[in-house]
Amino acid sequence: MGRITVSHLGKAYKQYPGRWSRLAEWLTPTATVRHKLKWVLQDINFQVEPGEAVGIIGINGAGKSTLLKLITGTAQATTGQVHISGRVAALLELGMGFHPEFTGRQNAIMAGQLLGMTGQEVVDLMPQIEAFAEIGDYIDSPIRVYSSGMQMRLAFSVATARRPDVLIIDEALSVGDAYFQHKSFDRIREFRKLGTTLLIVSHDKAAIQSICDRAILLDGGRVAKEGAPEEVMDYYNARLADRENSSLRQEVLADGKIQTISGTGEASVADIALLDEQGERCEIHDVGRPVTLQVKVAVHAPIPRLVLGYMIKDRLGQVMYGTNTHIKALPQDDAAAGETFTYRFSFPLNLGPGTYSVATALVSSDTHLLNNYEWRDLALVFTITNITREHFAGCAWLNPVIQIDRS
Repeated sequence: MGRITVSHLGKAYKQYPGRWSRLAEWLTPTATVRHKLKWVLQDINFQVEPGEAVGIIGINGAGKSTLLKLITGTAQATTGQVHISGRVAALLELGMGFHPEFTGRQNAIMAGQLLGMTGQEVVDLMPQIEAFAEIGDYIDSPIRVYSSGMQMRLAFSVATARRPDVLIIDEALSVGDAYFQHKSFDRIREFRKLGTTLLIVSHDKAAIQSICDRAILLDGGRVAKEGAPEEVMDYYNARLADRENSSLRQEVLADGKIQTISGTGEASVADIALLDEQGERCEIHDVGRPVTLQVKVAVHAPIPRLVLGYMIKDRLGQVMYGTNTHIKALPQDDAAAGETFTYRFSFPLNLGPGTYSVATALVSSDTHLLNNYEWRDLALVFTITNITREHFAGCAWLNPVIQIDRS
């Protein structure tokens, strides 16, 4: 089984004031040091247990891709160590290791050998590599004529031709078309069920939350947050909107979940409830029943334009639906300190059985990145049960009208 252990890992690059300084230091290594160290990663520590899936997130330049290169051994660490047990398959930079003048078949054989397979093993696996990649006759064309999506298809197909003990994936999957992305994630989920350890870098929030057991947030080359995917994603989302005079805090709720609250504080949610058909507060609702989401907002300082948005998320933190009063052309202008607004959103609860949460955002437009007065995750938690509907699968109640013509 695959295990990844990262201990005090760091990576620094030498920066010289000029090109002659580099030459002088090389010619006189015992003389004065002429470079400065630019640290890309510092003191990274974590462990991925066998069969566990961990996602790494962070803004561009946070050090995510560098970390994966150090873990896979394609770059050398300045400090610290990495230990990996089991057979490893890695999909890092797009086309990494592919020779542009060789055909897809030739590159697949070479890439397979780099992953530890013999040439004959790759040849034996080629029919299923071709079938999964679905690039047709291009398999015998030079890589230089491939699109980025075709390169990704071939690279992923080779890397996953045999189930590895450890699968490491950078953001290369993001260049593929929607069909192949679904196909790839289905294979990843299949590997996970069979015990493959997964380490993945992705900006796809839904992918991280649906696949991973844990997430790690990198910021400035250090681990800024580690925990459950929803908790870390909420924290990351709040940090993106971090501004002067804004606050960011996380609170432990009664059920043990971590609630993230951020914002500058000009307005806040004073009360929130999901009301049934009789207008009563209720935490358990039947599939498809009419409900009203009632949100009371208190204004603490003058706001030129106030917008309330909400998102309904499933237990993994994936968004089921979201909207706001900017999209609905119902913003409130010139909100004064001391005012209270009561919003009521009425809709049928056409979701599948399960536990859901509501996140609220008080902003000035359709995004929290400009003016974030308050962003509150897990503002409300409720449960849907199927009491009156026939059995159905999935997270949405779509109840079709069926017509059958027989001749």
